[in-house]
Amino acid sequence: MKTYSFERLNAWQESRLLVKHIYKLTADFPNHEKFGLVSQIRRAAVSVSSNIAEGSGRNSIADQKHFYRIAFSSLMEVLNQAILSVDLDYIEDEQLKQIRIQIDKTAQLISGLAKA
Repeated sequence: MKTYSFERLNAWQESRLLVKHIYKLTADFPNHEKFGLVSQIRRAAVSVSSNIAEGSGRNSIADQKHFYRIAFSSLMEVLNQAILSVDLDYIEDEQLKQIRIQIDKTAQLISGLAKA
């Protein structure tokens, strides 16, 4: 089976871990948030990995950087929504710390892609 270039990117691999973490974490959110905050934070997390993958498939450096910037922006959206989740008492501060660790790793790697 062929391995595509994005699958070898550390940024993409770390973003997958973030998606998994977010999905597990939001499984315990209240049912009334299913189509609100849960949907929003999950879509933002998936957007990070999707934009890294899409950017890696672009031919021009400018196009690649564009998608890496979108991935980074989606990452910041995830962070914002995680902070709001603490404010709404859906997650604990310690859970936010763990998400921040994953976000920090992913952000550093995306920034490296955009600079390369």
